[in-house]
Parts: sequence; structure tokens; C-alpha cells
Amino acid sequence: MVASDSFAEFLREQLAPLGHVTVRRMFGKTGVFCDGLMFGMVTDNTLYFRVDDDNRADFKEAEAYPPLNYSKKGFAIDLSFWRAPERLFDEPDELIAWARAAIAAAGRVAAKRQRATPKQRAKRQS
Repeated sequence: MVASDSFAEFLREQLAPLGHVTVRRMFGKTGVFCDGLMFGMVTDNTLYFRVDDDNRADFKEAEAYPPLNYSKKGFAIDLSFWRAPERLFDEPDELIAWARAAIAAAGRVAAKRQRATPKQRAKRQS
């Protein structure tokens, strides 16, 4: 389920110190973006942050909750988004710190995709 309008507005307010934060409905969920990078997702008014190998240890607390995933042909597909602990909404500075770590992860993921694209094209042409 996508984020409710009130939750989306709440997130924009809470994450405003990051810069230009937008939310957009997509694939039955809501993407959370900062300057074009999707660093979060919302489903059922629950915020998930982008996780990669570099920030996984920082988000250790989030391991207590199931990651955001979906089923495909009977298998769970991990989307590399971990649930933000509810307590972060009472600790704005820490919420922003987690969001910045998620933005950094989103940037690394985007950079890897851009680097992989020319290689994939070269393989297809040969």
C-alpha cells in the first residue's frame, strides 16, 4: 500500500533538513527521494531506508524487523530497504542521520548501476 497523504506530508516535513525531498507513488509503494535519489520507500505508512554493504552496520537496529521485499515465482526478493525504527520519529537529529546514510547508499547503488551499464552494453555488442 502507498503512503497516505498525511504520512507523506509528515515525512517531507521531518526530512526537510536534507534538502529537496519528494515522495512519489510507484509499484504499489511510495518512493522517497532527495535530489533525485530514491533513499527510502514507504508501504503501509512504514518508512524503509536504503541499505548497502557500507551502511548495514550503522542500521544494525533495523535488523530486528523484516526488510522490504516481494515474492516472485515463490521466492522472496530483497529490495535492500530496511525498516526505520519508530523511535526515530521522536529523535529528529537521528532520523536525519539515518536518512543521510540511506542517501549515501542510494548514491553508491546509482553509481554502480551507471558503471555496470557500459560493460553490459559491450557484452551485448560482442
